Amino acid sequence: MSILEYNEATEGKFIVMDGQPYEVITSHVFRKQQRKPVNATKLKNLMTGKVTEYSFHQSEKVEEAEIDSREVKYLYNNRGEWWFCDVSDPSKRFKVTADQAGDQAKFLKPNTVVEQLLFREQPMGFKMPITVDLKVTEAPPSIKGDTATGGNKVVTLETGATINAPLFVNEGDVIRINTQTGEYRERVNK
Repeated sequence: MSILEYNEATEGKFIVMDGQPYEVITSHVFRKQQRKPVNATKLKNLMTGKVTEYSFHQSEKVEEAEIDSREVKYLYNNRGEWWFCDVSDPSKRFKVTADQAGDQAKFLKPNTVVEQLLFREQPMGFKMPITVDLKVTEAPPSIKGDTATGGNKVVTLETGATINAPLFVNEGDVIRINTQTGEYRERVNK
């Protein structure tokens, strides 16, 4: 267990506040006029998924969370339940809610192996791959000269997720998506 100074609570760090694990989403150390420096952060509660803002003052210290992980395999989702299993023993299945799975889970294909994050042996979320390659199942036809809308159209992916993609993306194409932002990255030739 290590203790972090107020300015060491930076993006990507895991901390413990009030016995709950949090991930630091954003961090900005600044000084207002003649006052002491402050670290304004946005924190995501890893148990509930709620995001809160908190300002660490110069005199404050915070405990760094010890996060364990294990590999699990995504199976399927049904009616807001996301089902996973142990990689080595498929009979050990468990479900999580859509909130616990997170927004990135909509880009998971069945049988994808992801890391489940654990805090004091309690599951609290997943570490998803940063990019995934998915096939486009539905794409409206692009009309020549139709760039008044910014050159994007909404396409549906094989997982059921919808994203904005450039006009040249067609049904059947395989595209790469950034799962953290939900944005189109590039077309992949497979």
